[in-house]
Amino acid sequence: AGGCAVSKGAVRMDDQGCPRCKTTKYRNPSLKLMVNVCGHTLCESCVELLFVRGSGNCQECGTALRKNNFRVQLFEDPTVDKEVDIRKKVLKVYNKREEDFCTLQEYNDFLEEVEDIVSNLTNNVDVENTKRKMEQYQKDNKDIIYRNKLKLTREQDDLEEALEFERQESDQRRMLLLKEEQMQQLAKKKNKQALIDDLESSQLPASMLLAQHKDRAAQLETQLETQRQVKSITFSTGIRMKVLLTFNMFCEQDQQISLQ
Repeated sequence: AGGCAVSKGAVRMDDQGCPRCKTTKYRNPSLKLMVNVCGHTLCESCVELLFVRGSGNCQECGTALRKNNFRVQLFEDPTVDKEVDIRKKVLKVYNKREEDFCTLQEYNDFLEEVEDIVSNLTNNVDVENTKRKMEQYQKDNKDIIYRNKLKLTREQDDLEEALEFERQESDQRRMLLLKEEQMQQLAKKKNKQALIDDLESSQLPASMLLAQHKDRAAQLETQLETQRQVKSITFSTGIRMKVLLTFNMFCEQDQQISLQ
């Protein structure tokens, strides 16, 4: 009582297994299950054994399969893997966007048609007619399919470029923070050693030397804070120039400290 209800058809991950050799994940946790276009499962060992020549038939439904189309099963229900694979293939053909339609209703009708096609192919309903429908659609819309494919490629390229830029920015920020920390430690060490030297050799009162040391530490912290708040300068490379500029200023400050 109070627990979550589990349907009779639900399969726990530990109960999953290969229908041919009967090995389960419970008995062999490292078992790797594979799935092909028909949505039926085999373990990796059985795939290697049955498809040694590169092709063969599914043990459950007889569908002709190729070995290189097997992929690791990602979901507990292999039908979900099948649907994901089918959806990817369908969307490569039915790749129209909302801006390609005159009205929102037309776009919604298009989306419903896509879902019907995915459902039919996933559940083996009217498969041949559905495939012929897809082929005819591809012929009738080849120009817009190609145009939207190019758009998608450009968008993916832009996204990859943005991600790479962000990665470089992140690396620069890490370098900057590391350099700042190293410089602060070096400055504090030199300031501390200067105080010790002054206390040993100077004729001034210790209280005065400590006050001077405190002033120098405050000035150093002010310089560091000023450099952290350096205003960005807009170049063609954008924000990266701010990071590099700040980093270079820290390098120059580090050299000044080393020479003192």
